Amino acid sequence: MSLSRMLEEKDMLHHAFYEETRKMQRLAREHIRRILDEQETLNYELEAKRKELDSWSKQLNKREALTERERQKLDEEKEKNTTRNNSLQMASIEQRKADENVLRLVEEQKKEKQEALHKILQLERKLDAKQKLEMEIEELKGKLQVMKHLGDEDDAAVQKKIKEMNEELEQKVEEMGSLEDLNQTLIVKERQSNDELQEARKELIMGLSEMLSGRTLIGIKRMGELDMKPFQNACKERFPSDADVKALELCSLWQEKMKNPDWHPYKIVACEEGHQEIINEDDELLKNLKDEWGVEIYEAVTTALKEMNEYNPSGRYVISELWNFKEKRKATLKEVIAYILKNLKTLKRKR
Repeated sequence: MSLSRMLEEKDMLHHAFYEETRKMQRLAREHIRRILDEQETLNYELEAKRKELDSWSKQLNKREALTERERQKLDEEKEKNTTRNNSLQMASIEQRKADENVLRLVEEQKKEKQEALHKILQLERKLDAKQKLEMEIEELKGKLQVMKHLGDEDDAAVQKKIKEMNEELEQKVEEMGSLEDLNQTLIVKERQSNDELQEARKELIMGLSEMLSGRTLIGIKRMGELDMKPFQNACKERFPSDADVKALELCSLWQEKMKNPDWHPYKIVACEEGHQEIINEDDELLKNLKDEWGVEIYEAVTTALKEMNEYNPSGRYVISELWNFKEKRKATLKEVIAYILKNLKTLKRKR
């Protein structure tokens, strides 16, 4: 009865997972359809603008220059119109290339998401099959022990039954081994997919550092880097004439201290999820920093320490990460792509 209940719960979970997957795919299709509709509208507006310029050019060509001044003015207008038309054509070509790249990126991300969901579903199914096999193996072992204790060694029927059960047990153990091999293969593939996603994040960080600045909603944040502003505020009060230099020296000093692997200002505490590593408020260096320079600099240092311990605890150096500055968290690839699409639309309107 416990096994039946567990299998029913697993089926319900699979059904919910399948429905959620279908919902995500439908939302993705609607999102791509909206992108294509907006692209078609923008292309239509671009074509209308080009026709308007062509019409204006034809009107200019039909005008008669009655005086030298008018002819000169007409030539200047023709030249300006030709220049604008050439710029518009170049913008159209660049926009077409950008649209193709964005659509290709959207399709690749959609494909990667579908593959990841399929792999997760496969892993869950294989895990269920493995758990079921383990239960069947244990059940067979128990039955074998019962048969051995109840049966007579000279009883042929009992011996035959024991032999059949042993063969069935060996078969299920072999199936168990095959499932474990398959699980290992799927785990390796899952790790490869995760590595590919991490590589994609690195490429976005390297290639879009100018577009994804800290002044935007989605940008690149240097995790573990100290914020200079609290140091400047504190040094302006103590060193009014030389605040910037002192702030830079103090900030650089603490940035180097944070890189020291021998300094471990953390402690482990129990929580609902198990155990968590947090900042040790009783650390001597941090206490001296807070007493000497105040809460603002103390919080800047502890914030950078938390980021460094979360994103690069072994290296203890600053790394770049795609960041959602509005929600103060790590940005997803979907958010970054949506931001790029929005920027492309803004660029098209400006052109």
